[in-house]
Amino acid sequence: MSRKKWIVKNFDKDTATHIAEELDISPYAALLASARGIKTADEAREFFDLDESIPADPFDFPDMYKAVKRIKAALENFERIAVYGDYDADGVTATTLLYSYLEMQGADVVYAVPNRHTEGYGLSYNAIDNLSRMGAKLIITVDNGISSVEEAEYIRQLEMDLIVTDHHLPSDVLPNAVAVVDPHRHDCILEFKDYAGVGVAYKLICALEGEENEVTDSFLDLAAIGTIADVMPLYNENRSIVRRGTALINDSDRAGIQALIEVSGLDGKPIKSGTVAFGISPRINAAGRIGSADRAIKLLLADDYDEANLLAREINDDNSERQQTEQGILAQAVAQIDENPSWKYDRVLVVSGDGWHDGVIGIVASRLVEKYGKPAIVITKDGETAKGSGRSFDGFSLYDALCACEPMLDHYGGHTLAAGLGLDSDRIDEFRKAINDYADKTEFPDPVQNIDFKINPSVVNVELLDVVETLEPFGAGNPQPVFGLYNMTLTEITPIGAGKHLRLGLRRGDTALSAVLFRMTQYDFPFAVGDVVDVAAVFDSNEYLGQIRLSILVKNIKLHEMDDDILFAGMRQFMRLMHGSAGQYADILPDRGFIAEVYKFVRSQGKWRHGEELLCKRLGLTADQYAKVCVAVEALTELGTLVYDGDGNLTLPEENVKVNLDDAPVLRRIKEFEG
Repeated sequence: MSRKKWIVKNFDKDTATHIAEELDISPYAALLASARGIKTADEAREFFDLDESIPADPFDFPDMYKAVKRIKAALENFERIAVYGDYDADGVTATTLLYSYLEMQGADVVYAVPNRHTEGYGLSYNAIDNLSRMGAKLIITVDNGISSVEEAEYIRQLEMDLIVTDHHLPSDVLPNAVAVVDPHRHDCILEFKDYAGVGVAYKLICALEGEENEVTDSFLDLAAIGTIADVMPLYNENRSIVRRGTALINDSDRAGIQALIEVSGLDGKPIKSGTVAFGISPRINAAGRIGSADRAIKLLLADDYDEANLLAREINDDNSERQQTEQGILAQAVAQIDENPSWKYDRVLVVSGDGWHDGVIGIVASRLVEKYGKPAIVITKDGETAKGSGRSFDGFSLYDALCACEPMLDHYGGHTLAAGLGLDSDRIDEFRKAINDYADKTEFPDPVQNIDFKINPSVVNVELLDVVETLEPFGAGNPQPVFGLYNMTLTEITPIGAGKHLRLGLRRGDTALSAVLFRMTQYDFPFAVGDVVDVAAVFDSNEYLGQIRLSILVKNIKLHEMDDDILFAGMRQFMRLMHGSAGQYADILPDRGFIAEVYKFVRSQGKWRHGEELLCKRLGLTADQYAKVCVAVEALTELGTLVYDGDGNLTLPEENVKVNLDDAPVLRRIKEFEG
């Protein structure tokens, strides 16, 4: 759990009061709406009551008329149609949706998805040849195809037609196809464009039907799963698709979805966007990450429950294998970072390993971002070649960073928050330096923990669940509300779940609360009973013996006394110093007595693993001394008076060493800058 800068969102109390009165909703719900930028009662009405929203006309999508005309001709002439999808959950649900609809219309239809490991993303010449041999006359892509310019020409040479449906950003040149249906085309007139690949496929069947009706509505469960899985922003029509789709999942007669619900341990529980995101979607994705995504499509197409149950269990096993593989690679990545203490000064973490599973390195990168609060790129090496996957956070574009490193990359692609790349294995160190040199020259953002609003612990009760429920569905663009519980005293720290998680006792005044912190061991938890902390939490429901209770789930936690603005200013000042940037550093130059106090404390502990902020706290210092503590620690480690062990702990060396503090490079650097 990385240290983030906490930012409480702004809201207008008068506006919230007006919205609450106008819509007759909870004042807390109105405050949450105001914090999300809703300014009028009409905007709030649209946000809370989606039944009145009008879906976009599917014929406002570019080339939709052409696509419908060609598909109807194929249906009338009983031409073989091939639906070509992708191996992730968006592509799988889009493939299932369009294939099922066309089969319902009596089409001669087949489907194909590439293998992540042997074929990679998108149309390939080998796939096109296979579809040609199968007798396909029309290929329809879903969730891919917008960049298949050369492949489109090859399809024409083989006397087949191509319709592209995609939601990725197009280049300046579009594929030469019968139709290219993509809301991100420059000539698209739609106001809302952020559909998932399955969302575009859904709008295609709406166009084929002529309107939304019972037939198109029956596919909303698939549309919702793919939209959630691809982390599409949940506003406008996506919000409607997910709300209606999750309602359908709760009452689904689709055997594959029911089987997935059972193996996910969700049977009998209400299905919300969060349960789809963390229960259903990862299992569909696991089929493509570990083996072939074709099994996930067969599962969603299954009519026989026994067949669906067998496939669901197989995919669930894949998900368990994915989790174990992910944890193994994550442990190796963390160990690699611990073994290279200088990397803590890197803006962007770059780790690599031989034979790491390419299907999970993106997930591992996400875990590293969460743990260290830095963009991360995880690279798997296969002999002389390597490929990587990276993740970032708002304010630092991975794609732009890779563009700056283009000369040393074989290929790269992606967007602001996620990207992939390929390079020679012997250039990884060079790449690490290059991307960090780029990051040093940009205005690097602080990782942020957003708080919807502070809440008094005395009003935290089960009734707040109804307030939270009114904002469903949650996802990108509409995250689950995060409440700030400030000035709370830690009264209890108890390991649960075989020691993998913690239960925390919290108290302020006469109010005592219990909260759960997942994926945190007592060994790694930096705080102690008696510490006064701020807690960023989400509220969820928990049913026990038929009674609904409110669960407090910790998203982040920090010391209450440490002023964030001062602390992060100190972090930036110290990082500038370590990167050799000229500046004023006299105020963070520690004297011998200060450095001695830091050394004595670490010696008294035997080892220290909780970073400089907690060290500052234990020394009785305030946030304005943080950078000075960092300099002291750096000087002591540079001289070997303190060392980092293989687990990242700051500890004493095996043998005592006599040193001259003036020899520490970091202290000399400050003195040089100060003249």
